[in-house]
Amino acid sequence: VASTSGEALVCLVYRKKLDDDWMAAAQRLSAKLGEGGNKCHVVGRSKGKKVVVGSDHVVQWQEIDGKSYPQWQTENKFSQSNAGICNTMQNWVLEQLKGPDGQRASDLLELYCGNGNFSLPLSSIFRKILATELDKFSVRAAVACAKEADVDNLKLAFLSSAETAEAFDKVRPFRRLQDAGVDIDDYNIQTILVDPPRAGLDAASLELTKKYDEIVYISCNPAKLQVELESFTEHRIVSAALFDQFPYTDHAEVAVVLRRSPP
Repeated sequence: VASTSGEALVCLVYRKKLDDDWMAAAQRLSAKLGEGGNKCHVVGRSKGKKVVVGSDHVVQWQEIDGKSYPQWQTENKFSQSNAGICNTMQNWVLEQLKGPDGQRASDLLELYCGNGNFSLPLSSIFRKILATELDKFSVRAAVACAKEADVDNLKLAFLSSAETAEAFDKVRPFRRLQDAGVDIDDYNIQTILVDPPRAGLDAASLELTKKYDEIVYISCNPAKLQVELESFTEHRIVSAALFDQFPYTDHAEVAVVLRRSPP
């Protein structure tokens, strides 16, 4: 894992125990790779044990619409691998969702928010954002980055997309929402952003997404996206973009914005 500012992280996986000799060697490796003003962290993994020299993440700063936002790229956790294309995606989504005067009077719900990749920059235009994510370490990273960027209108909750759908359908209460200081009745959500894994949206999340007038769907599996778009019979695509997130491969990232069609 590496940032664009000279910070890198190396993860080494072993089948044997990591002892003091390994720690000494890892420290020498970190110092050697960090020569010239760079910084290199080393993480060792063996039989369920994790040993860290330095940090278990690097910080990638992204400038969006004139403001800089930090993004933790954590060892063994998902993050956008192409910083340049990621920045282009962030700016594109922001421009699609800006109101007439640049701001929105309504709120945003985000599913699969990860480390806050889209949540943080979008906080500059929405009244409030509720973002949910299943991976608790990614939530922790997003919370830390929001604090560092002085973002105070973003709430992050440790919930899966299916659990988020249950919460909004009032199927059952979630203590984790209470712990995050979230009362969903306080939100005026008219826009939802979803950025699911290659498998796409589960059934509950798909139905929740359809309820909103404005949808941003970001997909790393265009074929699955095409199938799911056929079920959005009450919405129309108003803009779309393809991002070459993975050069020299057959993979691409696609983003679409849908709005509910007039009756």
